[in-house]
Amino acid sequence: MESFLATCIVAATPLLFATVGELITEKAGLLNLGVEGMMLIGAVMGFMAGLHSESAVIALLAACGGGAGGALIFAILTVTLRANQVVTGLTLTIFGTGFASFVGQPMLGAMVAPKVGAFFAKKTLPLLGDIPFFGPVFFRQDVFVYLGYVVVVLAAVYLYKTKPGLNLRAVGENTSSADASGINVAFYKYAHILMGGALCGLGGAYLALVRVPIWQSDVVNGRGWIAVALVIFASWNPLKAFLGAILFGGLSILGLRLQAMGFSISQYLVDMIPYLATIIIVIISSHKKGKENQPPMDLGNSYFREER
Repeated sequence: MESFLATCIVAATPLLFATVGELITEKAGLLNLGVEGMMLIGAVMGFMAGLHSESAVIALLAACGGGAGGALIFAILTVTLRANQVVTGLTLTIFGTGFASFVGQPMLGAMVAPKVGAFFAKKTLPLLGDIPFFGPVFFRQDVFVYLGYVVVVLAAVYLYKTKPGLNLRAVGENTSSADASGINVAFYKYAHILMGGALCGLGGAYLALVRVPIWQSDVVNGRGWIAVALVIFASWNPLKAFLGAILFGGLSILGLRLQAMGFSISQYLVDMIPYLATIIIVIISSHKKGKENQPPMDLGNSYFREER
């Protein structure tokens, strides 16, 4: 059981980064369906930077920059030019897929740089790793997993315990009122779209550098869409997103684990499980009542100051 749960944490990590990134973006009132594209851009940029520099730090920075770069395209089109957010997000996914295929073509089959792979190898945290049950599951993981823990805590504290977090939620709930109260709406939207994109880029980089340390163009494989659904499942709460990511991470490896135990299960069914669960979760979540389960009031609406 411990080994299965530890593997669930590994499978959950890319979903966690992407989910928190999309959650922060949506808290600013922007619906970015380009998560898959930003993850792919972050994955290919992080892998390429790590391959040529053999530096894990440069690989991480490149992944963040790649994801943020994709998010910047979305921000310019939706915030400044007030383009349709759904169409722009879908276009970003298509762009990210093409970009990753084009840039990654020369690297197909290449393995992650040895120094980078060694940096991201599993490390046991002193004392915490010795705690019965919880130690092997949570604290004998790689650097990316520990970074995921930090991101969740910081996101929760930022959103609910700081003034900038309160301003961000105000922008997402009622943009015109936030603007009238003196909040720089454009700055908050841009800053948090870029922040969300950087986190999505990290999620993609984890897949390329740690989970599947050989470059392949379909490394993200639909996880960006699962992350979008997880935001709804988590009710726009980072702590719930952590639990949701573990759940979906477990579902993504459940079929493989059953096959390893000798059960005869079609590979097509195995691949379908997490996406089928996504549909079910979205249906259930859409029927939840209560203010805490509702999206930001101005989510998806373009804001033009002169129309106040």
